[in-house]
This record gives sequence, structure tokens and C-alpha cells, in this order.
Amino acid sequence: MNSLVAFNKPFNVISQFSRHEKYQTLKDFIELPKFYPAGRLDTDSEGLLLLTNDGKLQAKISSPKFKLPKTYWAQVEGLIDKQALDRLTQGVQLKEFHTAPALVKILDEPFNLWLRNPPIRERKTIPTSWISLTITEGKNRQVRRMCATVGFPCLRLIRVQIGRYNLFDHHLHQGEWKVITINDL
Repeated sequence: MNSLVAFNKPFNVISQFSRHEKYQTLKDFIELPKFYPAGRLDTDSEGLLLLTNDGKLQAKISSPKFKLPKTYWAQVEGLIDKQALDRLTQGVQLKEFHTAPALVKILDEPFNLWLRNPPIRERKTIPTSWISLTITEGKNRQVRRMCATVGFPCLRLIRVQIGRYNLFDHHLHQGEWKVITINDL
């Protein structure tokens, strides 16, 4: 039977099952045979990672061809301004490509997040801001690179939604997973 798993990936966990000499991997959390990540989430990013045992579904979730929206909450260094938000909304020029426009809004500091281990670096003289950013491309470290390009480097990055699947709908604590109902993405 084809299934989908939602996993709340912690910081410093690699999105693969094969062992790694330095970091924990998915194998340290999920013991389901023949499941594979549908896309990746960088080692230093947290949040929703979908896994499946269905190759077609895996391709639909991870392939840029399907332009599945992915929403991230980013804690950035500094008080983000309208100019930076406008640039993100229009798309920004990265080294090798111009990003598609993103949906961006300022967030209040989320109350429903777990503590990160280790905590982010904090500077007493530099405040931070939270933004929600939705993209459809998902290139390597794209959200971090977009934020840095507009002058607001990411301190913490959490993926909260992929298509219709939202991390908080499944009440997953950090490091937890559950099999979820497959519905339209």
C-alpha cells in the first residue's frame, strides 16, 4: 500500500537514511522499510519533510516541474524592511539564476515552536525578524540565499508546509513522524 509520512526534522539531521559520520540521519528516527524522502531539507534547516514509498508521488512532491508550493518560516538577522520584502516578492538574482516571485509576509515571533538545539546565535545589539516565505522552486539553499541577498541572513529556517500538508496540522513535535492520509497536493 502506498503511504505518506510527515516528519518534523530536527536541526543537524541529514535528509537521508544512510549513516553519516558526523550527523544523525532519518534512520535514527524512522524505521520504515522502502520509504524515501520526497525532496530534501538542508541539515541546518528544520521542519516538515515528507517521505513516501510511492515513486510517482515522490516525483510529484520533489520535482520543480510540478511547482508545488513550499512555505518556510525564517528568523532573519535585523528588522526586515519593505524594500527587502518587495525584492523577495519580485524574485531576486542569485549567482546562477533569478528566483521566481515569492509570497512573503512578516510574522510575529511564532509561539508554537520548539527550542532549537543548539540555540541560534544572538546578538544583544541586533534584533531579529520572522517572515513567512512561500516558493515553488526549491533550489539548493534557495531561501537562505534569497534572504542573504536582500541583506537579512537566516538564523533559523523551518519548513512548515508542502502543498496542502502543514506541519502543525499533524501536531508533530521535533523528531516525531506519522503516517498521514494522501490527498491532493
